[in-house]
Amino acid sequence: MDKKSTFLFKLMIIFLLLAGNVMAQTKNGTVSGTIKTSDGNPATYVSVGLKNTNKTTQTDEKGYFSIKNVIPGTYTIKTSAIGISAQEKLITVVAGQTTNADFSIAESSSQLDEVAINGYKTPNKKPVNLGKIAIAPMDLPQSVQIIGNQVITDQQANRLSDVLKNVNGVAFGENRGSVSGETFFARGYSLGANNVFKNGSRATSGGMPETSTLESVEVLKGSAALLYGGVSGGAVVNMVTKKPKFEYGGEVSMRAGSYGMYKPTGDIYGPITKNLAFRLIGTFEDAASFRNSVTSNRVYINPSLLYKISEKTDILLQGDYLKSNMTPDFGIGTVENQIADIGRKAFVNAPWAYNKTNTVTSQLNINHKFNDNWKLNVLANLQSYNRNYFSAERPFADTKANNPLPYGFAARNVTRSKTREYTYNEQINLNGYFKTGSISHTLLVGADADQSRTTSGGFTFNNNLTMFNYGNVNLLDPSTYFGSGIEPNVNVISETFAPLYRMGTFVQDLISVTDKFKVLAGVRYTFQKTPRTVTTTLATGVQTLSVNSLDKSKVESAFTPKFGLIYQPLKTTSVYASYSSNFVQNTGTDINLAPLDPSTLQQYEAGVKNDLFKGRLSVNLTWYRIANDKFAQQALLNAQGAPNGDANIKELNGKSLSDGLELDITGTIVKGLNFIAGYSYNFIRYTETRDKTVFTVPAPTTANPNATRTVTLGGVIEGQRLVGSTKNTANGTLFYTFQEGSVKGLKLGASAYYTGSRNGGYNDTKAQTYSRLIPLSAFTTFDFSAGYSWKKLSLLAKISNITNELNYFVHENYSVNPIPPRQFMTTLSYKF
Repeated sequence: MDKKSTFLFKLMIIFLLLAGNVMAQTKNGTVSGTIKTSDGNPATYVSVGLKNTNKTTQTDEKGYFSIKNVIPGTYTIKTSAIGISAQEKLITVVAGQTTNADFSIAESSSQLDEVAINGYKTPNKKPVNLGKIAIAPMDLPQSVQIIGNQVITDQQANRLSDVLKNVNGVAFGENRGSVSGETFFARGYSLGANNVFKNGSRATSGGMPETSTLESVEVLKGSAALLYGGVSGGAVVNMVTKKPKFEYGGEVSMRAGSYGMYKPTGDIYGPITKNLAFRLIGTFEDAASFRNSVTSNRVYINPSLLYKISEKTDILLQGDYLKSNMTPDFGIGTVENQIADIGRKAFVNAPWAYNKTNTVTSQLNINHKFNDNWKLNVLANLQSYNRNYFSAERPFADTKANNPLPYGFAARNVTRSKTREYTYNEQINLNGYFKTGSISHTLLVGADADQSRTTSGGFTFNNNLTMFNYGNVNLLDPSTYFGSGIEPNVNVISETFAPLYRMGTFVQDLISVTDKFKVLAGVRYTFQKTPRTVTTTLATGVQTLSVNSLDKSKVESAFTPKFGLIYQPLKTTSVYASYSSNFVQNTGTDINLAPLDPSTLQQYEAGVKNDLFKGRLSVNLTWYRIANDKFAQQALLNAQGAPNGDANIKELNGKSLSDGLELDITGTIVKGLNFIAGYSYNFIRYTETRDKTVFTVPAPTTANPNATRTVTLGGVIEGQRLVGSTKNTANGTLFYTFQEGSVKGLKLGASAYYTGSRNGGYNDTKAQTYSRLIPLSAFTTFDFSAGYSWKKLSLLAKISNITNELNYFVHENYSVNPIPPRQFMTTLSYKF
């Protein structure tokens, strides 16, 4: 055990010892009870407090609450939540005894669910599904943010990027060709495919998931490796779909907007029998774009069934289907490493380019309660993702890199891909509550497994060419953009099969030493196996295994611990500090051509969470540091001791560091006035890389057998902000709905989003003679919304980017996409 781990576990033992002394001196009483809805179900996350004291709490997922360490006396206990009728009772607390105070509220579970989902409520009280256990974020030593359905609806969000603009510290990085899945950065790290989930299972972001119909989007910032294994250290994102209800209802809507966008949506739910309920959601989207020749056509269907076998057991079966056809668009490109000033609309891809995806997901979720304290969850998920893609690649005109083309000209080499990907995920989670003496434990034990099977094609073009240039384009001359208009012939010559297996098991315990001191500790073991790929030549049927020095599968495993201390001086304030680690897979090989070991990231986080004005305002502040002491960088020498010119041959001897600060503010100060706001700062950079080194190597020629040449190698410049990361981001959204008078039902809203300076292109190295960095300036966009609700009808309209701000996102080095201009959108809906 290293010194850091030893120190942390000693701290935990000290706190456990202190707990016994504190609890032994407690001679006060306890108030507990259960709150149920009008239809007999638990009323979750309802506030309960003793009037004229600071003693407040909230019901858990079973509707249970407990207020401990209450001085003996007579009190008035009060229940409250946004959208429900408050209730009060007079109780008497006796020393050393538990006073029972049960309530039954007038609202049904569905009505309460609507309130909980649709309000801009404090994020500190409602547990997230990503946590795998009902622990309120106030008790987690980690930053959490939830964007509920009301925010998604009010802002008329269509894409995940529209939703995550409300999450500070998560920056949009564009997406490859605007079709292959949106890219986000959190705390300096790219959120890859492993970091995006749907209903708690890993999900593909290909085809861009449908978000307009979601119940919520949850973001667990920092390391989630304890619960999910091989994820990057920035954050994990979980999309939560809507569930069936045991009462009839639904909604139909029509959304329309600029550039010919229209989107009808239908949502219907209700009981089939006493124990079986359904829900069916469907939407269709057709739109052009502010970008010339760019269109999208999407179909989404989301059916689900909920079967309540008994009060203790239920089964939820969910599925969805997304067909997404979109035009690949790599934007306007660069000339001499400068963004081309050719206007916002210019489309320089081939006119026949296409990207067609089909995604099918099926999920089975079984919940069983053994008793009030122990619960079992079993989850099985299957996803199929097919992609059919043909496009020219990102344009860049660069005469500095020995490019023979004239100034402004770029080659349009094409890429053809056809992939089939099947992913399987299985989870089992056991959680429970118990005590050891006076110390309480909230335990989570789980195991999970992921498998993916990807098949991709290999192609030749026209007369068996392995590469094909659709035609050089002059980025400064629009007459060259269309090209010949002829789509090249393609031959499928091979298929490559690439499997991947992940397994893991973990244990986590939230230890309540006292009402104020808590400890969260856990550890995970993760095993990952990447077998050698198998390529089949279709003409002959011959199969070939990929080659590495070991001639076998790449196997990786790691233990990833997490430890946190939580101090809650008040029920409404939590101060925490935590340590966690996670491992990330490295591509490439070492100098002996063996697969690289994973790198381990060490993350430190501290923060304070506050609920003010009786929960109507939450203010959370977080500081973090993420260190990678084994960053993979290009090896200086190869196995023969000669200078290494292969960027795929690497060594684990670099270092990187990411520091940052995040501020979250959420509030419902007065009825009808809701707002969310946030600010984040991040600085990720390499702190130790290869020094610049010049080698003289043999370069014999016929005329001069003793000729030599120089080779210059060097790592990325230390201290330079990493490409893709954003220094500062900020967001603010405010909506107000008039509650009375002649304007009752009128809703007004405004949003502002600030994206700070960032870098595109490539980070500078110590060996290069010129910079390929593309500095991007900061920008702010403003949106304004107005709407009106009357009985079951509602109309909402929005103008986005009111000032018509022009700026860019740069993804994958030279994929330069302008941000959308001023646009209009409106949604008419009817609830039944």
